[in-house]
Amino acid sequence: MEPRGLMGGFYRISEWIMRLAVINVLWLICSVPFVFFGATLLLSGGTGTDAEILSQIYMTLIIMAIVAPFTLFPATAAMFAVARKWVMGETDVALFKTFFKGYKENYKQSMIGGLLYTVLLAIMVVDFIVYREQLNLLSYIFIAFLVLLVVSLFNFFSMLVHYHMKTFQLLKNALLITIGKPFRSLSTALMSGAVVYFSTKFTFLIPFFMGSIIAYLAFWNFHLIYTKLQDQAEKARLAEEEEAEQAEQAAEIDRIDLVKGDSSNSNK
Repeated sequence: MEPRGLMGGFYRISEWIMRLAVINVLWLICSVPFVFFGATLLLSGGTGTDAEILSQIYMTLIIMAIVAPFTLFPATAAMFAVARKWVMGETDVALFKTFFKGYKENYKQSMIGGLLYTVLLAIMVVDFIVYREQLNLLSYIFIAFLVLLVVSLFNFFSMLVHYHMKTFQLLKNALLITIGKPFRSLSTALMSGAVVYFSTKFTFLIPFFMGSIIAYLAFWNFHLIYTKLQDQAEKARLAEEEEAEQAEQAAEIDRIDLVKGDSSNSNK
């Protein structure tokens, strides 16, 4: 029996801390090559000349980009699969089973989508680096595109675990939702950015909470969009049915009037 009152509140909070931490740790474990090179990049001070250090950074980033579609993206899809369960009210799901089931079922599509997103993100980052030193409008435009691409990536993972679609349809719809719902996209970007910011200030959040919290918030925002679209579709369907019923009634009235007219003419 679940405790109530203050103790019940502490119990529920501790449960959520455990859930978020377990999924975040699983996410990092399944992304080990990417995480390893990322940690190496962040922790290494670098030795040699500035050119050599810059070359090491670029080489590490290239390696991370290569391994990301095969490790980070499938692990993120699995994390979103668990977040979907939580948002939809299934908070007591088996964490390990749900995570690895999502990992297995979505591996291929997340890998293919990851390859495309990695290429696009790399292009955006390179363009930003090129135009950053010039401090012109283009550098800010590339930042905006980069944020837009990251939000569409979150929507891609949300749709991947929520729908059964072909990969190209997922990519197209993720981009359309991101552009078509700018306020939701902005709120997702702001919430995710806030989580990353606080994680850099309180570094213990990174290994235990950062990824799982972002996944939960991103899918929660996507689910609001999905629910609204479902409501709009339902209203449109009811309106079409009502119009069809009215047209059928009008046709029936016309038929009755026609029959009455024919009867009147035959009586004459």
